Amino acid sequence: MPGGGFGAQDRTKSLSKHYVYVKYHIYEIKPVICRYCCFMARCHVTHLSEPTSSLDESTSSQEGQISSRVSVPFGVVEPLFVAADITVIVGAGALGGVLYQLALDGSCGDARFYIGLGLVVSLAHVFAAHCFGLYRLNEMLAGEQDDGRVWTSWSIAILVLVVILFLFKAGAQVSRGSIVCWFGLGAVGLALSRRLAKRRLRSALMGGAIRGRRVILVGTQNELGQVKGHDLLVAFGLDEIGRVVVSHADAASHTSERLKPPAGTILERVRESSAEEVILALSWSRLDDIELLLNQLRVIPLPVRLLPDHSVSSILRRQTSMPQRIYMVELQRSPLSGLERSIKRILDVAVAATCLIVLMPVLLLAALAVKLESRRPVIFRQRRHGFNGKSFEIYKLRTMTVLEDGMAVSQARQGDPRVTRVGRFLRETSLDELPQLWNVLEGHMSIVGPRPHALIHDYEYGKMIANYAFRHHVKPGITGWAQVHGFRGGTPRLELMEQRITLDLWYIANWSLALDIYVIIKTFSELIRRRNAY
Repeated sequence: MPGGGFGAQDRTKSLSKHYVYVKYHIYEIKPVICRYCCFMARCHVTHLSEPTSSLDESTSSQEGQISSRVSVPFGVVEPLFVAADITVIVGAGALGGVLYQLALDGSCGDARFYIGLGLVVSLAHVFAAHCFGLYRLNEMLAGEQDDGRVWTSWSIAILVLVVILFLFKAGAQVSRGSIVCWFGLGAVGLALSRRLAKRRLRSALMGGAIRGRRVILVGTQNELGQVKGHDLLVAFGLDEIGRVVVSHADAASHTSERLKPPAGTILERVRESSAEEVILALSWSRLDDIELLLNQLRVIPLPVRLLPDHSVSSILRRQTSMPQRIYMVELQRSPLSGLERSIKRILDVAVAATCLIVLMPVLLLAALAVKLESRRPVIFRQRRHGFNGKSFEIYKLRTMTVLEDGMAVSQARQGDPRVTRVGRFLRETSLDELPQLWNVLEGHMSIVGPRPHALIHDYEYGKMIANYAFRHHVKPGITGWAQVHGFRGGTPRLELMEQRITLDLWYIANWSLALDIYVIIKTFSELIRRRNAY
């Protein structure tokens, strides 16, 4: 595959070599003995007790109350603590300057000047606090006080301010008394606000008001038994939404070509759920099992990470360094990051909405022509596979006398008698694709991406072309990298489809905003040339 992106990895490499190159995500864990004693006790009592009807009703009621609350994503906890510190520092700077001026000459002074200095000092404090680990979730959940590190970070920030004032010869504009007042108010405010925020954070975590990235755990019974849901949230920011148990016999008896249970169950569970990641809980000594499941999960466009097994975890707990570190190995990354998906989505919505508004008269005239030619439906609907292999209903202006769907679909060919007179013009100009702009606004498609094929064609080509399923790692598009290179229309020969898939996979591996814009512009020239349009 051109570009050497994901999906074209050399499958002959051993997993042991793979470990050398994988990216390690380091999460630091500081053990706290009594952090969740009440919470864990409640979990154990619920787990060991026999369910009764009253208990079920109480549990469902509690779950309903929790689900109705406003939950905070795990990823915004650190920014919230940072914002709190910045607010305290800026407020302390303005208050310290005003109070000192009032005590000195009875005037309020210029509070805006100290607010500006506060923003500069807050950047220095946030950087120092981050280096000291004060914004890690496990540190923020620790029961012991960390006033020492807070005051150290604050002292460094004030020292940075003094150095800046000296270098820019601005010391005469700032009185030393106001700096001293600022330092005292900031030290007290930062310590008190952190204690209050930590108390609120622990209450929110125990009340289920913090949610992490939704994950499905896949592993053996022994390894899954060592993993607790609240530990995943605290240590890694993960929110477990389901588990799939596999046995050694199952893992050893299946090949990557036979995606049957339990592998089929894994794929179904992930696609049906709203999981954002797949976490493996397997023994590190059974490399064949890990590699087998990883190969089966490559068709899913989600990150796959491996938890430390029982043996590795026991070694990591013996670390003498503080804070302790626990490693989770990233075996597969998603094709597009969250930021990249957001950028692509913004482009899709902007282009689709603009085109619908501008081309609405053309679309209405084309629909009227289709209606006048026959009494059959104007809009043709057909099921296609989209992102992550999920099916959706694609919209097109009807150009044929048939409405094929499901497991009996024949590709259009040149001079096809099923194509109507109006339909032939619509297909040559691609005006029949205009209703797919609504698919884009619905979120099922993108402006640029691999063209979606009929379900039966996906099943057929998936068996004949290696890595065919990887084209579902992004949303399907109205136009694509393959289409602007002349691979438009039908694919009567297998080698034509293979070349189209190669171009699709190159696009996925090398995606960029500039590439999407280039494809959109290039599409207009292809519409004029009308290559392979029938």
